[in-house]
Amino acid sequence: MKSISRDDLKQMNETEHEDFVLINVLPRNAFNREHIRTSINVPVEEPSFLEQVEAVAGSKDRKLVVYCANFDCDASPKAAKKLEDAGFTEVYDYEGGTEDWFSRKRAA
Repeated sequence: MKSISRDDLKQMNETEHEDFVLINVLPRNAFNREHIRTSINVPVEEPSFLEQVEAVAGSKDRKLVVYCANFDCDASPKAAKKLEDAGFTEVYDYEGGTEDWFSRKRAA
C-alpha cells in the first residue's frame, strides 16, 4: 500500500490536471462533521463499498486517495487493502486524515 503526505495531497488538490478521487472512508456522521472539501464519502464498513468506489472511479486504474480521521485510525488502511485486493491499481492512503489536514491548515 502506498501512502501520501499532506503536502503531496495539497499539491494534487491544487493541480487542475491531476485526475484522482479523494475518498473519506469514515461513517457519514463523521464525514458530515468535518471532511476535506474535495472529498466524497464512501464508508469502508458499508457492504457496497467496492461497488460504490468503482462507480465513482469509473475504472480500476484511476488514482484513488483514501483517508480517515488521523494516524491512529485504521479505516483508511483497511479501505486501501480492500481496494487493492479488488484490483484497483493506484491506491494511496493519506494516513494523517482530517486531523492532520485541518491542524496544519489552522496553524498556517
